[in-house]
Amino acid sequence: MKKSIILFVAVMFLAINLVQADGKDKEVKFKTSAICEMCKARIERNLGLSKGVKESNLDLSNKVVTVKYNPDKTTEEAIKATINNTGYDADVSPANQKAHDKLPSCCRKTAAAH
Repeated sequence: MKKSIILFVAVMFLAINLVQADGKDKEVKFKTSAICEMCKARIERNLGLSKGVKESNLDLSNKVVTVKYNPDKTTEEAIKATINNTGYDADVSPANQKAHDKLPSCCRKTAAAH
């Protein structure tokens, strides 16, 4: 009986912590220079590999990437830097030129939408 109570208390403690952790997440949106599905996949993949990023989604119709993140583990500036270092603009912050030059020609800023 004593073990059951201890187990129950431990499970409740973990459940409460998980619920509180989810409540801390923030959301930020950045306008990007992305053009196509390859751009979308590249940005979302790199953001997904970033510490603290929970979820990202790039809407190609308006070129806005929405990122849900844990503010205890990352910042808006770090997220913006990840987008820039992937080779894309993030709002007024320009893309890293070396990363942009490594993009396929169809994904560069001068390419037409396809």
